[in-house]
Amino acid sequence: MASKRVVLAYSGGLDSTLIAILLREHYKFDEVVGVCLDVGQGDEEIALAKERAEKIAIDLRLIDAKEEFVKEMVHRCIKANGSWEGYPMGTSMTRILVGMKAAKIAVEEGIEYLAHGCTGKGNDQFRIETAAKYVAPHLQIIAPVRELNLTRDQEEEMLRKYGIDPKKRAKGKIGGDVNLWSHSIGSGQFTDLKTQCPDEEYYWVKPLSEAPDKPRDLAITFKNGVPVEVDGIKDPVKMIIDLNYIVGEYGIGKIDILEDGMIGFKSREIYEAPAATVLLAAHADLEHLTLTREQLMFKRMADLQWSYLVYNAQWLHPLRKDLDAFIDSTQKYVNGTITIRLEKGFFRIIERDSPDSLFAPEIRSLRATGFDQRDATGAVKIFTLSFQLYAKKGR
Repeated sequence: MASKRVVLAYSGGLDSTLIAILLREHYKFDEVVGVCLDVGQGDEEIALAKERAEKIAIDLRLIDAKEEFVKEMVHRCIKANGSWEGYPMGTSMTRILVGMKAAKIAVEEGIEYLAHGCTGKGNDQFRIETAAKYVAPHLQIIAPVRELNLTRDQEEEMLRKYGIDPKKRAKGKIGGDVNLWSHSIGSGQFTDLKTQCPDEEYYWVKPLSEAPDKPRDLAITFKNGVPVEVDGIKDPVKMIIDLNYIVGEYGIGKIDILEDGMIGFKSREIYEAPAATVLLAAHADLEHLTLTREQLMFKRMADLQWSYLVYNAQWLHPLRKDLDAFIDSTQKYVNGTITIRLEKGFFRIIERDSPDSLFAPEIRSLRATGFDQRDATGAVKIFTLSFQLYAKKGR
């Protein structure tokens, strides 16, 4: 290699740990600079990443990106009701952030190579490489799992040879990817349509047998479409982290879906996202209270396109920024408080309050005078004229 140094998008998981070794043993780099982002995966995950980085002797750069992740990505996801086939896209967003941060360090330190541990069968290779090339088009990308056509079994066997237990995990046995917005369990390792994910693999969602019998009410306050307070918690990062445990305690937040990946194949994906589940539901309900019918109809199309772009590695696409401009213009009306009641295995909205509410029972209610109903007679007659014409023409 022309350069003796390489930047590695590093998490401390099986793939990136092996890649750090291969970059020296196979690709002959002298120094590996591991860039690890704290996006709310938890202290145990961070501790394991540090432990393995020390064991394989890489130069670890740990970046606390939790607040940036929440304010620049998660809040936009909430405003756009972001969901790809039921998945709130936590990993889809964090991979962009990882790619950008790693590329930035490469530029700052004059390093020409950037490596990652993504498989050639998945989505994350597109996300990390798109972000890296956006920041630094000149970077040369190294993807050993893809380039060496490695299987998971081969990776595990190679790690054992280097004295690293591939089965050692911060929690659970299956592995995956975790951040404060969602936990991907297994990342495509469920290869049939009936096997149930074991309870112990969930970090936040408790089995229903352990859920409290007593309901709990949560008041979620939004300003300009963004949650600003949940039961007295105002810090944007703490709010989501705490909500994962509060909501998950009631057995709420499991996601088991068939997912259409970027290369066109379906996979069965298991997630947990307790905070995302209730925040997205509360936000969508508040939107329905405060936006007009026409705004909601058009915004649903914009939200769908937004989610398509974000899932499919196009966070940095100009259209995503254009959509954000429209979405932001609608969110100035999305203010108020939604109160939800957590119960064993489900939740429901029990109260809505907003200064921008378009709910007007004093006009619409059948018990209110509102307006003179006789004024509707002419409108109904005009409305039916086209249907009379259709009937005459046999349509």
